[in-house]
Amino acid sequence: MSHKDYYKTLGVNRSASDADIKKQYRRLARKYHPDVSKLSNAEAHFKEVNEAYDVLKDKEKRSNYDQFGSADGNPFSGGGFTPPPGAAQGNNFGGFEQGSFNDIFDSMFSHSQGGQFHGQEDTFTRQRRSRPQKGQDQTVSISVDLEDSYQGAERSLHVHIPGTSGTKKLKVKIPKGIKEGQKIRLSGQGGSGPTNGDLFLEVKFNHHKHFTVDAKDINLTLPITPWEAALGTKLSIPTLGGTVEMKLAANTKGGKKLRLKGRGLPGKDMGNQYVVLQIMTPEADTDELKALYEQMAELSQFNPRENF
Repeated sequence: MSHKDYYKTLGVNRSASDADIKKQYRRLARKYHPDVSKLSNAEAHFKEVNEAYDVLKDKEKRSNYDQFGSADGNPFSGGGFTPPPGAAQGNNFGGFEQGSFNDIFDSMFSHSQGGQFHGQEDTFTRQRRSRPQKGQDQTVSISVDLEDSYQGAERSLHVHIPGTSGTKKLKVKIPKGIKEGQKIRLSGQGGSGPTNGDLFLEVKFNHHKHFTVDAKDINLTLPITPWEAALGTKLSIPTLGGTVEMKLAANTKGGKKLRLKGRGLPGKDMGNQYVVLQIMTPEADTDELKALYEQMAELSQFNPRENF
């Protein structure tokens, strides 16, 4: 297994202090966080940065890593071993010529005449085979309200766990500005094992009676009356953050699209809300309204089909 250079991942020297490592981690975590970064490979970088910091922030793990190339101090973790830069001096490692530790053990066992190392290979193999494995990571879908994404929220949810017939009640923090399709990670809530796996909650939005979503933008179809469109008026437009007043010019046509800047989902770049105006015609269900429509027909020269 090729060595992961955690110092290179964080962009710090091997002699960096704990404070320098923490400062650099925070900078990179902000840069690559999937909720704010626009980079296509941001999530992969974010995981690498977290993995590196998990080792280098811990004195014991860092010491093991510097000496053996692994956080648990076992040079055989995951298979073959390539020492980290600076861990070996010259062309030897701990008195042996540089190379894989598997070659070292092959050499030892090839000289086991007379039973000198009898049984050691089997014991070593059994130890590797029985080493605790992390539980499986799992992904499930959850449905949240648009308001939860806009404001941020904490919810208690019953989540069905894959491979089981039951559900688990979890208290989940909904990050402000999370978008549909993004995932919330709950550490240690996945598959069981000596070290539990992680549970990833993939976000879907509940149906909203007024709004639809396009990435971080909010769309609204707003009905208006013919006289509001013809004469102009002041409209009260609902948004996820409350009602916004907007002046509507006279002689506005149906289908006109208005933009409310910054009224979409929050984030590094705020989304917008787009409002499409839909003119609704009242029914002529009284004698007075029928007379009014007849009067309009006589007075107006408007013909919407004149170009047909």
